[in-house]
Amino acid sequence: MSESFDFTSYNNIKRMSETELTELWQMYLGDKSNKTARDTLIVQYIYLIRYVVGRVKVTLPSTISIEDIAGYGVEGLINAIERYSPQKNTRFETYALIRIRGAILDRIRSQDFLPRSVRRKIKEIKTAQEHLKQELGRMPTTQEVSEYTGIEAEKVLQLLAEDTTITSIYDKKGATEDSVEIIDTIEDTNKLNPQEQAEESNVKQQLEKALMRLPERERIIMVLYYQENMTMKEIGETINASESRVCQLHAQGIMKLKNILSESRSARLQKSIIA
Repeated sequence: MSESFDFTSYNNIKRMSETELTELWQMYLGDKSNKTARDTLIVQYIYLIRYVVGRVKVTLPSTISIEDIAGYGVEGLINAIERYSPQKNTRFETYALIRIRGAILDRIRSQDFLPRSVRRKIKEIKTAQEHLKQELGRMPTTQEVSEYTGIEAEKVLQLLAEDTTITSIYDKKGATEDSVEIIDTIEDTNKLNPQEQAEESNVKQQLEKALMRLPERERIIMVLYYQENMTMKEIGETINASESRVCQLHAQGIMKLKNILSESRSARLQKSIIA
């Protein structure tokens, strides 16, 4: 099922009422060998895969097909339905979204979607960055890396964005099996202890400061995408730019934020050493 998946077959699905869904769940949970009930649940919750794919696809390299991503998501949805238990006091939608996203990231982790030629260029760019950082005493700009490597500035940003995405997927924790096992045993709440609240507040403050250092257009895109949950297409319509241009500006913004936060961490470390 993960080899190919087409959402168009499910465009005209009639959604059940809450009462009908409850009855369907009771039927399936009462007899998990009931394949008809299970398949009906899959169809009813297929929209969750649409949601996750829509959020994930804009951050992944173009070498990963949407059909594959959706197929991995189906595996996650089926797994969620088969393992779900209402006794865990977690809404199924919350549980399923984590499993769908986890299934997608797990499958992507197991493969390297970047061609060797792309890997070589990324390595060349990173080597140049490190060399220029030592020479300049700061992180080099994209233009400086471009001039050093002979790779167009726009291409440098694109390659670094793809590498950042894949690396973040490989290093991601808490979005796959680990987080599912945790959510299996806790209620669907967002309570934090005082230390966690303080840490979260500190992270938010750092991020807000970093955002203010971005060019206005990139800052607007970040706010619309991450706070307002708008799609790249919707953002493009809002700021009068093409969807591909919005994706490009988003990638640039992510790279700049990464550099700003990295510089901020270095500055705090030096401060603590001096103190």
